[in-house]
Amino acid sequence: MKNIHIVLVALLTLIYSCKKNIKRGLVTKNAMVVSARVEASKIGSDILEKGGNAFDAMVATQLALAVVYPCAGNIGGGGFMVYRKANGDIGSLDFREKAPKAATKDMYLDSLGHIIPDKSIKGAMAVGVPGTVAGIMAVHEKLGSLPLETIIKPVIELAEKGYIISKSQEKRFRDKQTDFKDVNKDSILFINNFKPGDTLKQPALAKTLKAIMNHGKAEFYKGEMAKTLVRFIQNNGGIVSEEDMANYEVQWRRPITFNYDDLRIISMAPPSSGGICLGQIMKMIEPYDLHDMGHNTLKSIQIITEAEKRAYADRSYYLGDPDFVNIPTKKLLDTSYLNHRMSDFSFNKSTPSETISHGNVQVIESNETTHYSIIDQFGNAVSTTTTLNSYYGSKLYCSELGFFLNNEMDDFSSKPGIPNLFGLIGAEANSIAPEKRMLSSMTPTIVEKNGELFMAVGTPGGSTIITSVLQTILNVHEFGMGMQEAVNAPRFHHQWLPDVITMEPNSFDKSVINQLEILGYKIKEGESIIIGKVDGILVTEDHSYEGGADHRGDDTAVGF
Repeated sequence: MKNIHIVLVALLTLIYSCKKNIKRGLVTKNAMVVSARVEASKIGSDILEKGGNAFDAMVATQLALAVVYPCAGNIGGGGFMVYRKANGDIGSLDFREKAPKAATKDMYLDSLGHIIPDKSIKGAMAVGVPGTVAGIMAVHEKLGSLPLETIIKPVIELAEKGYIISKSQEKRFRDKQTDFKDVNKDSILFINNFKPGDTLKQPALAKTLKAIMNHGKAEFYKGEMAKTLVRFIQNNGGIVSEEDMANYEVQWRRPITFNYDDLRIISMAPPSSGGICLGQIMKMIEPYDLHDMGHNTLKSIQIITEAEKRAYADRSYYLGDPDFVNIPTKKLLDTSYLNHRMSDFSFNKSTPSETISHGNVQVIESNETTHYSIIDQFGNAVSTTTTLNSYYGSKLYCSELGFFLNNEMDDFSSKPGIPNLFGLIGAEANSIAPEKRMLSSMTPTIVEKNGELFMAVGTPGGSTIITSVLQTILNVHEFGMGMQEAVNAPRFHHQWLPDVITMEPNSFDKSVINQLEILGYKIKEGESIIIGKVDGILVTEDHSYEGGADHRGDDTAVGF
């Protein structure tokens, strides 16, 4: 008996020590910023060290990403922010782009009703009214603490002095050269033959940032800058007007909140589909013991996949801009409704997507967004996802102002039932209308545990955003991982249509894949497949902060 007791103690000690030996990311005591580039994370962290709060750091990080990560960091795009203040107050900001007033439902269709190739993807007709500058100004005005000059000056210096081009950036520049030349009438900065290690300086962008610092939102939306931008867009065949710019306003929205075990999830409301879809999936899988099933096992992959199918089917039919369509949020997150949605699930076989209601429509969205997470020394947390849509957006670059313009109009349903650039299908709820915001999958999320701040997390990845955020939260909560380990773990994705599980290549047990295929699941692996680039922060047991910066990109955590 004594020997058994000794063995049990030794086993428990081993388990405890293994858990404590989790391979951690950067751990800091006071504050942290995690973003797609070290320069942006450092600028945000420096603002915090100067006494600024998470909202000041949000402004700095957003603008710094416009400098050092121009494929997705932006001035000419938009996004969503979810926040939790140190006192527990929560909120969210919608600074998503809007359709121009001259937009029409059939603007991307020819006379026969067929989609005109690339019209919603490349060039000036793809551009929605940008929301980023209005977004950062609204955040600073309502929640910031430092003077705007203190926040923006380091970003201006970064644009003037330049930053070092990474290997992955050089490849992105090279891959888009043909698009840059096709879309832009004149030669642009990014057509230069850059090499990894070169320094990229952006004096035009520095000048734009100075004007925003000195004259605020009014300069961008109503001043000379607005006139310059509209003239440029219209000279290139677009329809954004001075009136569109002047009328743009952000929307403060009530976040989507729901419980999962002892967690409270706080995520983005429509026109982002992220919060509702994440809530549907997590509430559908909650009755099952994922921890007991194990990480990325046959059963855990099955149950998550089947819940994803049903949530994405609902997404395609019900979700759009809440200022234009009535979204049955309460019903979509109702436990009895979701239990009924899963009632035909069986571990013995795949449920074909065509048998899951609303199978007559589908939506796609760019994988090429960016996310950053911030927790400050006061306990405030910010989770922000921002984008131009596809890499470099419309590929249209305003040399005079120094930034790319979005191609966010492609996130509308150009024709209900027809997939967009990223394979997602949309219905009437996401059809084009003047001054309407397009549906998104962006899922900036904050998690509480037992009423305390636990996690800030999000990712780019288009339609894979929701499932990447989901798996990261589950990796920590169900499978006992630290944040970096949770971010590093291989991910899979199902979005209802097409009826296929997309998996990161060479990352999953081959016997599990074989068993899934026997049960009727179609599997897709590919060398170029990246499912999200998650950037998250976890509050550890000793109230330190662990950063999870995705190795799939140049992402970096910085803190103090």
